[in-house]
Amino acid sequence: MNASAPGKIILFGEHAVVYGRPALAVPVTQVHADVEILDSARAGIWINAPDINLRAEVSSLPADHPIAAVVHEFFPRPGASSGPGTEAGGAGIEIKISSSIPVASGLGSGAAVSVALVRALSARVNRPLTDERVNAMVYEVEKLHHGTPSGIDNTVITYARPVYFVKGQPIQTFKTGSPFTIVIGDTGVPAPTRESVGDVRTLWESDKVKWEKVFDKVGEIAKRAKTRIETGEWELLGELMNANHRILQRMTVSSPELDKLVRAADEAGALGAKMSGGGRGGNMIALVKPEAANSVAEALKEAGAKHTIITTVDS
Repeated sequence: MNASAPGKIILFGEHAVVYGRPALAVPVTQVHADVEILDSARAGIWINAPDINLRAEVSSLPADHPIAAVVHEFFPRPGASSGPGTEAGGAGIEIKISSSIPVASGLGSGAAVSVALVRALSARVNRPLTDERVNAMVYEVEKLHHGTPSGIDNTVITYARPVYFVKGQPIQTFKTGSPFTIVIGDTGVPAPTRESVGDVRTLWESDKVKWEKVFDKVGEIAKRAKTRIETGEWELLGELMNANHRILQRMTVSSPELDKLVRAADEAGALGAKMSGGGRGGNMIALVKPEAANSVAEALKEAGAKHTIITTVDS
């Protein structure tokens, strides 16, 4: 049984999305997580995930380990009184997990692994799941990764389509009036989303009136961006990216490495640039004309980016 899931990148609205404002995010198919389930001569359920240096029998992992939590949805722990899964019985299986998505970089590596794992396991036990059910299951796993996640990672990756996301509201996919090009630059600095989300919450709790107004500004930027994407006015997104990045700096979730890459993109001719995701590391994005993509990517590498991805956003 095999399954795959793409990465994702947030275009606008990170952090404010936790507080009910809209965010825009799109899948990044150039990177993906892959899961393969094989029969094993050994008893038990074995996890083989070399990218995170994990090789273990699932019962040896803590119950709240994200991978174990997914497996136990389908193969409950021995002695569990009830559960939605199917007992593993005596058959041994090996779950191979690989991913080209950098960990803790804002590209949704954890959610992609969870989506691929849920789909591979559901096929293994012949228990088909709707996208809605996959999304709900992975959101619960995302809580183990991030504490209070917005839900945007699991949504974009599950549906593999551009998404206009408002927490607690029905999912809205959207179409691009014309495709546009984004260059993603990876700082190489791990970006633990739980920490930055927690720090923004501390700021909000210290002055809710002030930060609600800030989140409103981010929400308005996201709404305007959606309109411009739908009408094909993608070149106007650059100024919105710049404005969104300045607000994220105020939230204290940018970093010297991210700011350096944003400046480098601007100096190389990008139409706009901002950090993307949880911040404090991870990735930034730059809006570029297609013919400038390679030169901007090269400028980001010269400024310290460990990896770059050129991706086209389309419906």
